[in-house]
Amino acid sequence: MAPRAEQVPGLSQNHKHMAATIITTEDLMEFKEDLLEEFKKLMVEHTHPKPKNWIRSSDVRKRYEISPGTLHSLRSRNIIPSYKVGGLLFYDAEEIDQIILDNKVGPLDGTV
Repeated sequence: MAPRAEQVPGLSQNHKHMAATIITTEDLMEFKEDLLEEFKKLMVEHTHPKPKNWIRSSDVRKRYEISPGTLHSLRSRNIIPSYKVGGLLFYDAEEIDQIILDNKVGPLDGTV
């Protein structure tokens, strides 16, 4: 039978009710392996980013069913970011999708 807390020399009254957790070498190895896997995933994500889905103005207008004037307005007001290479404008389709999702409207703001 283990000695009671008040019978253990050097054990203060504040510590007699603390629960003990035993960590085994196997627990530490499993933790290490999990941690290494997470680091590997992060390294792959940062060293091999997903390629961008670049689309041109005509593709943006078709995809989102907007006029050239509307696209120009969204671009000039910095609502939709664009990238100019030479005389061509390119857009990141995922950025536009995210902008649309971030600006969702609904019944709470009185619009449909």
